[in-house]
Amino acid sequence: MTAPEVAGLAPELSGAKEGSGEVPVASAGERFTSYDVDAFEVPGGREENWRFTPMRRLRGLHSVDPDTAKLDGTAEITVGPGEGVTVETVAAADPAADPRIGEAGTPADRVAALAWSGAPKATVVTLDGVTEPVPITVTGPGVEQAALAHLQIRVTTHTEAVVVLDYAGSGALADNLEVVLADAARLTLVVIDDWADDGVHVGAQHLLVGRDATLRVNTVSLGGDLVRISPTVRFAGPGGDAELAGLSFADTGQHLEHRLLVDHAVPHCRSNVIYKSALQGDDAHTVWIGDVLIRAAAEGTETFELNRNLLLTEGARADSVPNLEIETGEIAGAGHASATGRFDDEQLFYLRSRGIPEAIARRLVVRGFFNEIINRISVPEVRERLEAAVEAELAAIEH
Repeated sequence: MTAPEVAGLAPELSGAKEGSGEVPVASAGERFTSYDVDAFEVPGGREENWRFTPMRRLRGLHSVDPDTAKLDGTAEITVGPGEGVTVETVAAADPAADPRIGEAGTPADRVAALAWSGAPKATVVTLDGVTEPVPITVTGPGVEQAALAHLQIRVTTHTEAVVVLDYAGSGALADNLEVVLADAARLTLVVIDDWADDGVHVGAQHLLVGRDATLRVNTVSLGGDLVRISPTVRFAGPGGDAELAGLSFADTGQHLEHRLLVDHAVPHCRSNVIYKSALQGDDAHTVWIGDVLIRAAAEGTETFELNRNLLLTEGARADSVPNLEIETGEIAGAGHASATGRFDDEQLFYLRSRGIPEAIARRLVVRGFFNEIINRISVPEVRERLEAAVEAELAAIEH
């Protein structure tokens, strides 16, 4: 079953446009999607889905003319060898060239459509009976370079797999990541954005969960100048289970943005979303937009989303917008929560009253704040790496 068939949409064009941004769409289910970059107007920053993004820092990815643009940079995709891992290259990210391309979804903004139509090739990784974690690295094009990329990860029926996807290097990257889980498949995906200081990453994730399949996505955003990731989860059949967990640590001047849509269009599926961010330094900025749509046909849905943000210093800003749309009363449960604040004075007082210096007490509080996310990662080496990265960030806090 292809992605357009799952959503009941036309393969090339669907949804309602936002126009110039004056009139936002009324429902997440009405958002405009297309493979054609020219079908999208150049965003100016007033549109609902761009209003938090510093457009000047996108390196022109949102406004480039696809007919005359010279995106000469190349993003290198490297897949670690392993039993049950098959890597293929499709000449272009074109559903007409390979019916698998586009199975997980369709671009919902101009940058994603640009990456879809302009990527020189699509890398398709199929996992069938894998036994070890599969490392995949996407390396940026280099300083002052821009590149487009397309990666699809497919997991076959009854296969249980772990993938660690690393984004690293310099330059600007716009890409599409497709994840296609066959019926009864299980995937744990760890996505780490650990760019150099100049890195710009605008990524669209299209996540399709098969019947009785289980998806666990752990997203970590640490490096880069600007990172904007837009995951969309859809279910191809009943019994699907999706959990998205995220960790962000924004420093001075960094912009880390995550815009999620979990689209429940079939009955008896489950989703859970939990994202946590810590911010320190002037103009450190995180954005979390969490949309959950429960359509009329999605009876028996169970869903919850949570976002928490910890401001460590003055001058940092966290924007958090949870949205929940329910079109049927026949659900198992649904809810959302969001909170942004500074250190808990009671926790600090408790630790200091037991002889722990304030600087160490603050670091312990932040570690505890992130542990819920880090402990969800099943790969010990990755867990240790993230703990060290968080520790390095905490060491830079000025007391």
